[in-house]
Amino acid sequence: MDLQFSAEHTAFQSEVRNFIEGNLPLDIQEKGRRGLKIEKEDVRRWHKILFEKGWAAPNWPKEHGGCEWDAVRRYIFGEELARCHAPALSPFGLTMVGPVIYTFGTDSQKKRYLPKILSGEEFWCQGYSEPGAGSDLASLQTKAAQNGDHYIVNGQKTWTTYAQWADQIFCLVRTSNAGRRQEGISFLLIDMNTAGIEVQPIITIDGGREINSTFFSDVRVPMENRVGEENKGWTYAKFLLGNERSSIARVGYSKARLRRLKQIAAEEQSGGRPMIEDTDFRRAIADVEIKLKTLEYTELRYLMAETQGAGPGAEVSLLKIRGTEIQQDLTELSMQAMGMYAHPYVPESMEYGWNEDPIGPEIAPSLSPSYFNVRKTSIYGGTNEIQKNIMAKMVLGL
Repeated sequence: MDLQFSAEHTAFQSEVRNFIEGNLPLDIQEKGRRGLKIEKEDVRRWHKILFEKGWAAPNWPKEHGGCEWDAVRRYIFGEELARCHAPALSPFGLTMVGPVIYTFGTDSQKKRYLPKILSGEEFWCQGYSEPGAGSDLASLQTKAAQNGDHYIVNGQKTWTTYAQWADQIFCLVRTSNAGRRQEGISFLLIDMNTAGIEVQPIITIDGGREINSTFFSDVRVPMENRVGEENKGWTYAKFLLGNERSSIARVGYSKARLRRLKQIAAEEQSGGRPMIEDTDFRRAIADVEIKLKTLEYTELRYLMAETQGAGPGAEVSLLKIRGTEIQQDLTELSMQAMGMYAHPYVPESMEYGWNEDPIGPEIAPSLSPSYFNVRKTSIYGGTNEIQKNIMAKMVLGL
């Protein structure tokens, strides 16, 4: 496999880098560089800039307003976004439900939803997990009963990331109890402003509010909002999860965190010398860098195979497992390198414009919240233990 960029791809890299450097708002870039809290309006502003450039949806077909870039261009784009500390656009619309709609949806659904996903006008969230159905998603109990030309939805979803921001939610619901559990699930698109929907925050260990519990009480959903066939939602859910798990690897952002880790280790002292000169710590950095490089090549091979028509395979689970493990390793090593300055948690220091003197180096306040927040990555999108089972089945036939 040739990992050298062609002249065309090198020119594209320069174009992307120049555009991001010239158009990413400085306050948003500063938030990303320092690990500060990113707000909905930050994401919306950056989304609008990329949309106006025509770069909001690198993986979408051109017929739906996307770039339809090849695997190398998508890889370069992600790398340059991370290098410049640009915020990730919300994946729930662009990466997850958008491809489901343009692959399996009706013409009216494509016309109604895709333009507003592409422009960033509407934010989406995901209604998959429930209190009793996480990794065992087929156990979900949120029910949708037919009532004329509507479904009446009752139940609870949990871990609904940024439900407090969302205009729409894509939701797995049970429409039948006959047959295997997977056979009675349907895929609905639900307006979050519909009567009967209540969002309650779940405050995470890092003090943030990303996730929520979402309750549905006699929520009326038009039957025309069902994607595909009734009771076939499991098929569409698996298609979506393949896109979600591969995107969780976040190689570009891990490379940016590795650069930051090396900078911290070069500046912070231990025993009168920089941390980077400690043999054991330098070996730990080298170990995670090797893992990240192998993950990068694996992702490139996966993207190349995808371009040539190969469907999602065991590589998706591998990318999810190794990518999240590396993210956790990097936050742990960053905490270790920063030492006692990483320990204090001052919520106000995560807000842009806070003008008190930081405790220690400028980057220190964000390290412990980041460490705690990244613990979740090995759980969401299907726990790493479940992904290992999937790999054992697909690769080893166990």
